[in-house]
Amino acid sequence: MTIKASRLRLLLGDQLNASHSWFREQNDQTLYVIAELHQEANYVPHHVQKVCAFFAAMSAFAQALQQAGHRVLHLTLDDTAPFSDLPALLTHLIEQHGVSTFEYQLPDEYRLREQLSVFASSLPIDANAVESEHFYLSDQELPKDFKQGKRHRMEAFYRKMRVRFNLLMDGENPEGGQWNYDADNRNKLKAKDIDEVPEPLLFGNDVADILARIERHDIRVIGKPDSNLLWPITRSQANELLAFFCQHCLPNFGRFQDAMTGQADDEGKRKQWSLYHSRLSFALNSKILSPQHVVDMAVYHYQTRPEAISLAQVEGFVRQILGWREFIRGIYWANMPDYATLNTLSAARDLPSWFWTGNTKMACMKHAIEQSLDYAYAHHIQRLMITGNFCLIAGIAPEQVDEWYLGIYIDAIEWVELPNTRGMSQFADGGIVGSKAYAASGNYVKKMSDYCGNCHYKVAKTTEDDACPLNALYWHFMDKHQADFGSNPRTKMVYANWNKKTDEQQGLVLERAERVLRGIEEL
Repeated sequence: MTIKASRLRLLLGDQLNASHSWFREQNDQTLYVIAELHQEANYVPHHVQKVCAFFAAMSAFAQALQQAGHRVLHLTLDDTAPFSDLPALLTHLIEQHGVSTFEYQLPDEYRLREQLSVFASSLPIDANAVESEHFYLSDQELPKDFKQGKRHRMEAFYRKMRVRFNLLMDGENPEGGQWNYDADNRNKLKAKDIDEVPEPLLFGNDVADILARIERHDIRVIGKPDSNLLWPITRSQANELLAFFCQHCLPNFGRFQDAMTGQADDEGKRKQWSLYHSRLSFALNSKILSPQHVVDMAVYHYQTRPEAISLAQVEGFVRQILGWREFIRGIYWANMPDYATLNTLSAARDLPSWFWTGNTKMACMKHAIEQSLDYAYAHHIQRLMITGNFCLIAGIAPEQVDEWYLGIYIDAIEWVELPNTRGMSQFADGGIVGSKAYAASGNYVKKMSDYCGNCHYKVAKTTEDDACPLNALYWHFMDKHQADFGSNPRTKMVYANWNKKTDEQQGLVLERAERVLRGIEEL
């Protein structure tokens, strides 16, 4: 027998915010719906651990709401299979339960927000949308700081946010006298440093039943499955991971936040695959944790443990969440839907097939991709300066890069993935996000990692057949786009060095790059 409800409230898989005002009181006439959806699981090939993590977190959240006295309908893929999409499911539930009011939290993805807006406007019953109550800035505030098509810079935005929320401030001035400590936070991990990196805190959530559902419903997935999911799926686990980060990783977070290592143990397993990074992005982006809580905890540890955590360490972390995360969201909503079509550099080459396997002789790419396939995770420099840099200088079509990043990473939701990929990484937005293209040769990889030491290719070479492909590709990219970047103050020195080469020298470099691009599948 179906129990009637006067109000149906939809909760999406990235709206697991237990602190939302919806939950302050129980009402037997309100039915919360949390549903595994084929349309969400299949719109790109997702990492299998990503699908498992969202589904497991949704199930755990549904149970927590029920224990708190709320009426909850948790639907699995088995339950939702008969329905073509989310509106079809909701139409059925509204009729089945005799609902007179439909409510939903504003989705953070344009596609879903449009879908639910159209659906809600077509209903013959009352329909309301509310804020997710998750971010520092509300939806209504974003237009004050972000304008469509305008070039924005994170640093100015970040300083305003620091002042507004009084974080790491000394009156009207930044604590310590400067706004950021990037110059102090670019250290490479030396061999003696690597053994000091704490092994990551892992969980063992049983997702065997979810894996069976994924297979039963023929959900397209990539990556390595694990029936004991290592990612946090509850608020308790997420807070445990936050505490672990503040205790063991934050003291060195800033110092080594750009460092990379491919070192493995005697069994070939990666010991420190997440280094000093928090790995809280899934918990944040699913809204299990609030950004304010995470930042406040990090600042609290800095203030109570000054002997262990310096200002440079905590500032680098705060900047990523208070600054970059909020900034990227503002860019997304100011520029969608056109942003998803931008391709300023006219990149059109297909993504190499080895992006889906890691089967390449390039050590840096192999490590970053295999780690991503194993754990659905890579830290920001691996994403920007390894896989992202390769796609940029090889001219890979940005829509294919978007799909790969959106699918492979556990924290990837379009609002945060798209501006990072199409903007910051690929410069396809023409500079809305960044002031320069983040293109680099093999020298950067050598400077910030130990990848080059065991690579098939030689980072010190440029034109030879065994030369690091990044070297020739870098100069090929810069030469091709001299009209785009030649007057940029941040790249003038690069072009000065390029123009010092003779025509013959330039020709050899460009010929090597063309050979690399022709044989891109065999790299």
